[in-house]
Amino acid sequence: QVQLVESGGGLVQAGDSLRLSCTASGRTFSSYGMGWFRQAPGKEREFVAAIHRSGGTTVYADSVKGRFTISRDNTKNAMFLQMNSLKAEDTAVYYCAAGQRVFSTRDYAYDYWGQGTQVTVSS
Repeated sequence: QVQLVESGGGLVQAGDSLRLSCTASGRTFSSYGMGWFRQAPGKEREFVAAIHRSGGTTVYADSVKGRFTISRDNTKNAMFLQMNSLKAEDTAVYYCAAGQRVFSTRDYAYDYWGQGTQVTVSS
């Protein structure tokens, strides 16, 4: 069982930056692939970024490529999403997700989810 807690969301202006964090419970964090997803009002949840359990491989949605960076620190059971050059269309609730030995852009591949953190970007 893994419990995930996101933090770092907030209200910012277009062009600003935010860094989201996801802290996981448990002693086997390094065996879990991790991902970030987001859901805007009235829209389906969508993939943002994913990172291999080793941290050595990452993948991004085209909409955030070059602006967002996913990373993890297995010694601290933590994952991060650095978001730069934020746009109004990045406004959403951001969720972190974990799946054992998973590296996927598909939400159904992940077994554990956080409660989400709100990111609002004003234009």
